[in-house]
Amino acid sequence: MRLTFQLIIIMTILFVLENVPGFFETFSFTPNKILIRPWTLITSIFLHANFAHLFYNMLALFFFGMYLESLIGRKNYIKVFLISGIFGNILFLLTTPNPEIPAVGASGAIYGIIGALSSLKPYAIVYVYFVPMPLIVAAFLWAIGSFVGMFFPSSIAHAAHLGGLLFGFLYGEYIKRKRIMLYYRRYRYW
Repeated sequence: MRLTFQLIIIMTILFVLENVPGFFETFSFTPNKILIRPWTLITSIFLHANFAHLFYNMLALFFFGMYLESLIGRKNYIKVFLISGIFGNILFLLTTPNPEIPAVGASGAIYGIIGALSSLKPYAIVYVYFVPMPLIVAAFLWAIGSFVGMFFPSSIAHAAHLGGLLFGFLYGEYIKRKRIMLYYRRYRYW
C-alpha cells in the first residue's frame, strides 16, 4: 500500500481519537510547552482541528503526495513529510505572537511536499481556483501568501506552511543535485 494512503488512514483514525479526553492536549503542539512535551513537534502533524481541516489536508496530500512518492520513493518521501512538518512547527514556535495557542495539522508537511515537487517538477500544471499554472508559480504564490499571513492574526499557522514549503523545496533541490551527480558518475567515461 502506498505510504500516502497509510498517512491518510492514520490521520483519519487519529482524528476520531481526538475525542478521547486529554488526547488532543497531550499530542498537539503548544509552543510554550515544548520543553515538557517535545514529542508534539511530530505528533501534532497528525492531528486536525476539525473535519474541514482534515478533509482539505487529506485531499492535498492525496494529489501532491501520490505524485511526489512516485518520484522519490518511500524513504525520501517520509523524510520530506516529517521534516517539513517539524520545520514548520519550529518556524511557528519562533514567530507566534501567542505561544499558548496550540497548532495542529499536516499543512506544514504538505507544503513541504509541494515545495519538493516545485523543485523537481516546476512546470507541472496545477489548478489554483480553477486557474492553470506551473507548480513553481503556485508554490511562489502560496509562499507569498503564507509570509504575508504571518503578520495578520488568524487561526492559520502561516509560519508552519512557509517553513514546510522552504524545507521541501530545499530537499527537492538536494535530491535533484544528487541525481545529477549520480548521472554524471555513471556516464562520465562515455
